This record gives sequence, structure tokens and C-alpha cells, in this order.
Amino acid sequence: MTVCVRFAPSPTGLLHVGNARMALVNWLYARRHGGEMILRLDDTDRDRSQSRFAEAIEWDLEWLGLDWILLVRQSERLALYDGAFAALRAAGRVYPCYETPEELEYKRRRQRARGKPPIYDRAALNLTEDQRRTLEAAGRRPHWRFLLRHEDIAWDDLVRGPVQFRGDHLSDPVLVRADGTYLYMLPSTVDDIDLGLSHVIRGEDHVVNTAIQIQLFEALGANRPVFAHLPLLADASGKGLSKRLGSITVASLRDAGIEPMALNAYLAMLGTGAPPVAGDSLAALAEDFELPRYGRATPKFDLDQLERFNERVVQHMPYPAVARQLCCMGLERADARFWEAIRPNLHRLSDARLWHQVCFAPIQPVVAEADFVAHAAALLPPEPWNEETWGSWTRRLKADTGRGGRALFLPLRLALTGVEHGPELKALLPIIGRTTAERRLRGELA
Repeated sequence: MTVCVRFAPSPTGLLHVGNARMALVNWLYARRHGGEMILRLDDTDRDRSQSRFAEAIEWDLEWLGLDWILLVRQSERLALYDGAFAALRAAGRVYPCYETPEELEYKRRRQRARGKPPIYDRAALNLTEDQRRTLEAAGRRPHWRFLLRHEDIAWDDLVRGPVQFRGDHLSDPVLVRADGTYLYMLPSTVDDIDLGLSHVIRGEDHVVNTAIQIQLFEALGANRPVFAHLPLLADASGKGLSKRLGSITVASLRDAGIEPMALNAYLAMLGTGAPPVAGDSLAALAEDFELPRYGRATPKFDLDQLERFNERVVQHMPYPAVARQLCCMGLERADARFWEAIRPNLHRLSDARLWHQVCFAPIQPVVAEADFVAHAAALLPPEPWNEETWGSWTRRLKADTGRGGRALFLPLRLALTGVEHGPELKALLPIIGRTTAERRLRGELA
């Protein structure tokens, strides 16, 4: 079987981390099995779908490194859905219904009060032609439901294992609204058939949809794909993540300095029970990817944990992996030596700006003990300097002054960098250079 999967977001908001995880899982599964991913924009909701959100979704996926072989928009495929609906109608598998939303809600309340499941009672099937004409003459427009067969529906889920539903416990789903627009169910099934999907990997909130869509596949004369349903993400407190709840978006994480591979590696491990492993490529993640590793428990997205992991990722990034980004940040003198000196102390890549300024731009030194640092300036050895220079210089200074530990090193760090903490000075000092170091030790702007 040639593996073909799809990621199918609705362009009604920015991509949040729950959807990004689903895109990543689909991409990794496809790559692991030599397949491809299709990006499908479910944009049939005319009121809420916006082109700016569609563009943002594409940009977010590109930033994460997730590519696709084909992009399709459901709004451009309505003729396909019309054809499928006509076929279902000809086969007697859809029927018109005329209840208002208020009437349907009343029916559901009555069913719940009797302890029955709130499924549609198929009353519309008993309407005569005269009754339908009367309703339509009164201004009622029908919505159309799919007539489910009351038989068992079963499949082997790649995450949940064997799944089974009874058809008579499901409500006939509405496929077409009274205004003639399609709901999710039919377009999604038609696209999965037309695009030749081998696997549908999505959230567990679609499990009931899958039971219904299996009958739709059969009614349309198509083979079903293989299904996998992953538990949805929750935040650290257990609250579900969704666009409507204003959840964390990929864009907000990017703006906060989270690296794409840090987010990829973190999302890939959620739900597996394994810790995230800092990898340098999506290909490496795909090589080790297995769907059965995901459990049934609700995985929790912890922003603090992601930020700590992001720090580890940044601190282990080799210079070739960041050279272009440093250049784009305007850090023109950020070479490999500079990167190796500062990366152990970075929380985010953007922190490199501070240390670029410390090394190459004028700063106002902090001179807490003028006599001591002036004496230190007088003892600076001649260049060339290397990582041994700091040790030889401070040993001589210690011998001269009797100082040691914090009393020796803190005044020097404040004068040389203007801050109390940072990269090892044995690595920074040769980059700063003798002329600048001497001026800063004497309290001059340099």
C-alpha cells in the first residue's frame, strides 16, 4: 500500500498546538513509510473561513518544516460533493427533513427525559409528498440526512485497537443544511476517496464521525482507509486545547522564540510516555516514529516544559544550523567561535543579540571597584589571546591582590560585560579583544 495521509485544518483561526501535533503525526507517519501528505483546507464555512488564516496555516507548516505534495481547498471542489450527493439520493441513502432547530432540541430533551439517547427519530421518513409540499409552501426548506444502516460498524484502529459501534445507536447525520451548504461529513469522505488516502490519522473527537463515514464509503462504492485516532491535547491543568479557548498558537510560540525543531520534538513525544529528544531534523524523528507508541491517556501540553526543552535544543545546535538565522538577525560578526562561546548560556536564540553587543558594540561597563579593576587592566597580557589568557591573567591578579572566587571574578565580569552572569569569560575575552577590554576595565564606554 502506498501511504497517503492528509492534514485538514479549517482556516477559521490561527493554527494551535493541538492541530500542529496532528499535522506533525501525519507527516512523520507518511515519511516513516515512504509516503506523502496532502494539505486540505476545509473552507466550506463561508462565514468563518478567511484567506489570511489559510495563508497563516501554510506559513506555520512551512516554519515547522512540514511539506505537502498537494494543496486542495474544499471550496473549489463543490461539484464533486454535488455528484456524490446525487448518487446517494438516487440510491435512497439520503432523505429530506423539515424540523427547525428548536423542534429538534425539543425532541432531544424529551428523549433524555425518558432515559433514551438523543438520536433522530426518523420522523421525516414518514412524511407524505403532500406533507412535504405543504411544509415547503410554508417556507420550510429541507436539510438532508444520511440514512444509516442499523448494523454493526467495526474497524481496527492503529491507536485505539478494535472499535465497534451499533448503527441503531447513531443518529442519521445531516449532510446538507437547509441553505444547501455541506457539513463536514460528506465533503471529507468524498475528498478521502478522490485523493486516494490510505490512512486517516486524526483526533479522537472524530471517532463517531469515522463510524458514520465508514457507511458513507460503502454507500459511495469505495474502500475505507485505515483509521487512527489520537487523544486530544490538554494543557498542564487538564483543560482541553482549542481555538475557541484562545489556546497557544504556533505563531505565538514562534514569536516567543521557540525553535521549530524543539516544538516538533516535543509534540512528537506527547502521548508516548517518552521524554523529548533533541534532534537536528524531521528525518531523524520520522526514522524512529511508530504510531502504536501513543497511548489512550490524555497528553498534557506544558509550556514551561517546552521552554526548558527549547533551551536544551538551542544550546546543542551546531553553528551551521544557526548561521543563516544569526545573519538574518543582523549579527554580522557572529561566527563559529562566537557561537561556541555563547550557546551554553542561551535560553533562546534571540539572546545572541545581547552577547553580540557585548562582544562587538560599545557598552557601558559596570565598575564597582575602580582601584581593583584598574589594577587588573594594568596586568592585561599582550595579544594574541586565546582561551588560556583568562586563566593566566586571573592567576597573576590573584597573586597580586590575594583575591579569589566571587570577589575576584564578579568585578571583572561586570566591567567586561556589564552583567553579572553569562558565558565563560575564558571564551569571551579573546572575542572582546585587548583594546576593548582595557577601556572597559578603566570605566570607559567601549
